[in-house]
Amino acid sequence: MFDEKYQFTCLEKFLRYVKYDTQSDEESASFPSTAKQKVLSNDLAKELKGMGLKDAIMDVNGYVTATLPSNTQKKVPAIAFIAHVDTSPAVSGEHVNPIIHKNYKGGDIKLPSDPTQIIKVDENPDLKNMIGYDIVTTDGTTLLGADNKAGVAEIMDVINYFLTHPDVKHGDIKVCFTPDEETGRGTEKIDLKALGAHYGYTIDGSSRGEVESETFSADGVVIKFHGKNIHPGYAKGKMINAVRVAADFLESLPKDKLSPETTEKREGYVHCTNVNGNEELATLKFIIRDFETPKLKEYEDLLKDLAGKTVKKYPGARMEFEATEQYRNMKEMLDKHPNVVNYAIQAMKNLKIEPILSPIRGGTDGSRLSFMGLPTPNIFAGEHSFHSKLEWISVQDMEMSVRVIVEIAKIWEEKS
Repeated sequence: MFDEKYQFTCLEKFLRYVKYDTQSDEESASFPSTAKQKVLSNDLAKELKGMGLKDAIMDVNGYVTATLPSNTQKKVPAIAFIAHVDTSPAVSGEHVNPIIHKNYKGGDIKLPSDPTQIIKVDENPDLKNMIGYDIVTTDGTTLLGADNKAGVAEIMDVINYFLTHPDVKHGDIKVCFTPDEETGRGTEKIDLKALGAHYGYTIDGSSRGEVESETFSADGVVIKFHGKNIHPGYAKGKMINAVRVAADFLESLPKDKLSPETTEKREGYVHCTNVNGNEELATLKFIIRDFETPKLKEYEDLLKDLAGKTVKKYPGARMEFEATEQYRNMKEMLDKHPNVVNYAIQAMKNLKIEPILSPIRGGTDGSRLSFMGLPTPNIFAGEHSFHSKLEWISVQDMEMSVRVIVEIAKIWEEKS
């Protein structure tokens, strides 16, 4: 039974962590992609060590790991609870000014520093379940950073709970905070052997009750169109404008299907995320997504075919096509380890939470971790409208996430 008199620390920690600018950079070749991520990570390692976790450390790549030792005589698998410190490259995370809207009474939430930024109920259906809760938002000028500093704060609070309640039995609990999840590189240099966990949970979901064990499979595609430049005053019959070739190709893509704006539920998509070019060279970057891995090849063949047909319309132009694997549907691995998901579901039910089992139309670090040998589903942290200035989270959901994580650890000990 969770101690109902426990004084949660997750809100205090969260409000402190969001003040750190940890925005990652998709264009950077370094790791982590921004040095400023390591400022928070280093402080988290110090905070964990100050709490008594003697092995707490930030490694050279910015990963924070620590162990809360087992307090049971049972042989319990080591469980890692994982969150990422970086925030989205899409919106500034500098000078975050969090605002707590106490005892939310319903309706849209207008953010004070930018009247155009309004968190609308019709776009955020979960707000209907938040009456009486305390809602944390930004002032409208930056993102909040709940994705994923809420998860960081919740895991830190879990450690505090166990330290102040030594009678609650658990196995080895591994803490892991990663950089660069938002760039898709969050597991690139992780040392799983050093982490020493058997199973993991990322704390990076949205609505209360979410247990996510299925993600998209994902590839990246880069298409380069090569043209021929010449002085525009003398270009007739000679110039091959790679930008125009690229535009023609984009116009040939399906209009009513296969794009993010025309798909939902279990439908996959092909999405152009970046166009950069001039007369000589136009480069297009795509992300390819589907829950069924073989379909990725079908989508890539479609792109390659359309690009080839476009180039034929411009004699002298040529194209390059490159597809790269990004991550795979973690369900393929988690189905082999059903307890890791089942125990999360049981934890929700023990706390009278209706589990929400839905596939993620995206990916998490758990996708790669699962294929690297650490089966890792994702559970809710309470974050909403992430990657935007309209990001919000409720204090009560953060506290419930803490309860769920504690319950998961207890179940692993009880079932061992």
